[in-house]
Amino acid sequence: MDQSLQQSVNISKMNNSMDKHSVFEGDGHVLLNSPELKLLVPAILGIVCVLGFAGNMFAMAVLVNNALKSKLTLINGLILNLALADGLVLAFAAPFKGASYTRASWTLGWFVCKTCDGFLNSCMTAKSFTIAVMAKSCYRYVSNPGKQVNIRQKAILTALLFTWVFACLVSLPHWMFTALQRDGDRLACVQDVPESARYAMAVYVKAYPLVAYCGPLSFALLCFWRTYGRCQRRSSKTQNLRTQIRSRQLTVMLFSLTVATAVLWLPQWVWWVWVRHAAEMGGPPPPPLFALSSELLMFAISLFNPLLVLSLSDEFRDGYSGLWRRFTLRKPLPKNKPNPHTPSAPKSPCPRREPAGFPLPHVTERAEQPKPDEDPKPEDPDSPVNKDGIVLPDLEQFWHERETGRTSLENDPVPWEHQNQAEVKQQL
Repeated sequence: MDQSLQQSVNISKMNNSMDKHSVFEGDGHVLLNSPELKLLVPAILGIVCVLGFAGNMFAMAVLVNNALKSKLTLINGLILNLALADGLVLAFAAPFKGASYTRASWTLGWFVCKTCDGFLNSCMTAKSFTIAVMAKSCYRYVSNPGKQVNIRQKAILTALLFTWVFACLVSLPHWMFTALQRDGDRLACVQDVPESARYAMAVYVKAYPLVAYCGPLSFALLCFWRTYGRCQRRSSKTQNLRTQIRSRQLTVMLFSLTVATAVLWLPQWVWWVWVRHAAEMGGPPPPPLFALSSELLMFAISLFNPLLVLSLSDEFRDGYSGLWRRFTLRKPLPKNKPNPHTPSAPKSPCPRREPAGFPLPHVTERAEQPKPDEDPKPEDPDSPVNKDGIVLPDLEQFWHERETGRTSLENDPVPWEHQNQAEVKQQL
């Protein structure tokens, strides 16, 4: 009788530890006792947050700018959704995680405790679903590049909205069962599962990793494997070479995003399963440093994604460079504007008449230079002499013949004047 009672007490303690565990690893379970680590971990998270948030904002700006110039494609819309999820994770989840590592008790309030863990899991699940849809879209683009251009923007927005709604529904238990409770002389943010939902939560614990991680990323890797095979088969002379190169670059970029997400997110899922099944299996909990490193790698995904897009896409590199020139105000130099001393439009040459007996200077002669003790005379803009003092030969001959009256009728530049003079003489 006593043995059965002791066994039931052990089972109840096991279920209690399984159903009520810390949501934030820094809150008691993975508390960093070393002062150096308490400063180092928030500093690393701060650097990741600043650099990752700036990179994702630049990526979103490039995509929005391209969408305004031309029609938004499905793949660009999915990359925009991925950058948005990364930015939300770094802006609203990572700072609170970093703050929890430096405190022995929860001091961030009930609202942050209730929403932060569910918000983080919703964003990460939305990223996983986005990658799966992106892989399928990449396969369709390689199969038929012209079909992706004909997709309506309403269909793109519907696909993005579907990923977020489904991700929030999958992560709903994280929102419902998170609570702020007192543990001795301190507050702890824990996930408290009631007795009525214990068996449903046990099923959810086993199904959630398959739905949020294993299923979407496995589907994405399968699609990329088929896409790579299609790219190899379509290497023919009849295909447009530019489209073929673009398809390969796009496949490599999206495949790199998928592999980076799968590898860096895997330790966090190992920790997640380990914590929830350790009490049930009677094994030891995961080491604190393993939990810490798994979370840092998970947040590092949001930093590596814009770097991979920048390094593997020529379109994004051009967009980044254009935005950088715009933000640094590197504009082309303005053209020379006319000032009061230089006329804005050239005027017709009207040279100054010289007095009789003084012929115009020769073409090779230069204008007289002013003496050092004399003030230079202002240059007449209507003079036939240019800035170097050279008289143009055509102007010299034209005005010389007009003054001497030796202009022939064939080469007369103004025949109407002589015609009027001839008519007047006839009338007289």
